[in-house]
Amino acid sequence: MKLGLILITSALACFAGVTNVSAQYKPDSTETPAPDAVSGASYQVTPEEGQSIGKFAKAMSRLSLGGYGEAAYTRNFYSQHFNRYKSPEDHKDDPSHGTFDLPHVVIFIGYDFGKGWSMQSEIEFEHGGAESAVEVEADESGEYEQEIERGGEVAIEQFYIQKTFFPWLNVRGGELVIPIGETNAHHMPTEFFTVYRPEGEDSILPCTWHQVGISVWGRVPQWGYEVLFTSGLDSERFGNDSFVSDGATSPYEFKIANNYAVALRVDNYSIKGLRLSASGYYGRSFDNTLKSHTSSTYDDCHGDLWIGTFGFQYKDKHFLVRGNFDYAHLPDADLITSFNKTFPSHTGSNDGTPSKHQPVGESALMYGIEAGYDVLSHLNLRNNDAKLYVFGRYEYYNSMESGTSASTYEWCKKNRFAVGLNYFPLPDIVIKAEYSYRGFSSTYNNEPSVSLGIAYSGWFLNGK
Repeated sequence: MKLGLILITSALACFAGVTNVSAQYKPDSTETPAPDAVSGASYQVTPEEGQSIGKFAKAMSRLSLGGYGEAAYTRNFYSQHFNRYKSPEDHKDDPSHGTFDLPHVVIFIGYDFGKGWSMQSEIEFEHGGAESAVEVEADESGEYEQEIERGGEVAIEQFYIQKTFFPWLNVRGGELVIPIGETNAHHMPTEFFTVYRPEGEDSILPCTWHQVGISVWGRVPQWGYEVLFTSGLDSERFGNDSFVSDGATSPYEFKIANNYAVALRVDNYSIKGLRLSASGYYGRSFDNTLKSHTSSTYDDCHGDLWIGTFGFQYKDKHFLVRGNFDYAHLPDADLITSFNKTFPSHTGSNDGTPSKHQPVGESALMYGIEAGYDVLSHLNLRNNDAKLYVFGRYEYYNSMESGTSASTYEWCKKNRFAVGLNYFPLPDIVIKAEYSYRGFSSTYNNEPSVSLGIAYSGWFLNGK
C-alpha cells in the first residue's frame, strides 16, 4: 500500500514537471520517514521501495504521451445527390445538409530507450472509430458501396523505431508519414486555418500519407532533410476525383510491395520566421496487387508516378502566411484506366476487386495560399497566450488536369475560397469558424458551406 501511494505520488510529480524524482528518493543505509497521503501518519521508505520509486520515475521521465483531435460541424448549402455533376440542372435547388464529425482523434505514445534508441507511435481513430464505411459513389449509378480503407477498427498512423547518431543523422524504420506536400508534413489541426485539412492536397494525394518504410533524416541550424524508401502505391485504387489519394490504403492485412518508391524532402530556415520546403516522390504503381495482369497489352505499363511539391510558411508577430504548389504526373494513366475498368473480366466475374473502375488523369495539379492576421496582437495583454486570427484561403485543384478523359470530368476542376476565424485561447487549443465556397465552371452548381470546429494538439507528458 505504501509503495503504491509513493508510485502514484511520483507519477503526479512527473506529470507536474518534476523530472528528478529518482534523486529525491535515492535510497541510503537509513530509512526516511514520509507522510501517509491518506491517514497523515508517518511511514518508513525502505531501500527496496526507494529503488522501485527510482526505476518508476526514470521510466516516466523517458515516456512521451500526447495527441491531437478535432470535432467539427458543417452545413452544406448544395445538393449531395450522386448525380449532381451528371445533371446539375436537376439539383440546383436541392435542400442543404448538415454533418457532425470527428475527423481525426490521435494518441501519441513514445519512449526513449537510451543510447540513441527510441520508439514513436500514433494510434488514429478516423471519423469516430472504425475505418469501414458505406458511401454513395458520385458519378456512378448511385449504388451504396462499402469502403474498407485499411481494414480493422483503428489505424496505426505511425510506428517506428529510431536510432539517433547525430542531430544531422538519424535512421528510423516502421510505419512512417511520407513527407510529401505541406499537409502530410504539417497535419496537426493547429497547423492550418480551415476546419478540415486543406482540401486540395487532401483530395489528390494520400493524406495523412503513411506507409511502412525506412528513412534517414537530420537537421542542422538552417536545413532539414529526409530521404525515405517504401512500397509503391496501388494503381487499382486510383480514381477520377481522387487521383492517387487512395493508392496508399490496402483492403488486406498487409501492404503489397511488388513495387517500390523513394521520397525526398528538404526544408530551409535561413530567413527568420520563414520556412521554405520542397519534396519529391517517384514510384511504380501498376501490378502492386495480389493479381497480376495476363494480357500482353500491359507488359510495358509500370504506373510510374512522379510528384513534385513546394511549400512555405512565414510567421511574425501579426501575420501567418502559408502556401503550396503540387504537381503529379502519371504517364500510364490510359493503360491503368483501361485495366481498372475491365479488371473483373480478367477473372470472368466481378470478384470484389478494390478497383474504383474509374478513369485516371495523366496529371493532377493544386496550388493554394492562406493568410491570417492576429487581431489580438495590438492589445497590450500581458502574460496572455491568446491569439485571434482572421484568415482567408484560396486554392485550385484538379485531379484531371490532363489526360484522355480530362474534358469529360470538368467537375474535377475546382476553385475553393474560405474565410473565417481561428481563436487560440492557448497555443495547443483552437476554435475555428469558416465560410467556404467551392466554385466550378458555369455548367455546375457552386457549393457553399459553413463549418465550426474545435481541436487540440499537444503533449501531456514529454520525455527525453
